Amino acid sequence: MAKLSIADLEEIRNKVKKSTLLREGSFNAKITVHMGTCGIAAGARTIMNTLIQIIEESKRNDIIVTNSGCAGFCSKEPMVTVELKGESPVKYSSLNESKIKKIFEEHVLNGRIVAEYALAIGNEREP
Repeated sequence: MAKLSIADLEEIRNKVKKSTLLREGSFNAKITVHMGTCGIAAGARTIMNTLIQIIEESKRNDIIVTNSGCAGFCSKEPMVTVELKGESPVKYSSLNESKIKKIFEEHVLNGRIVAEYALAIGNEREP
């Protein structure tokens, strides 16, 4: 096994720091990419990679991207859920690269839900 360099250790530290921010709740947006088998088959990896790229390009450190398993709507994959601090989650469906870029720009950065791609707003715990 190769020895870790200082740069390797810095990269590990940054990844752990990002996951700690999520647990502490110090983020303004959380994007969950649903990556069950159906989601992956429909293109969820491309959605995840696109999100990681545009988040890095935005230079924002208050946006968390994570993944989950199947959301239960296989025919609507790939899907993401966007949660802005203090607002109801929005589940978006039937995504591609251009749609996720629009969702990022409009909803994540500017707080405007992209209604034409939204499948559901809220969750089962909300009245």
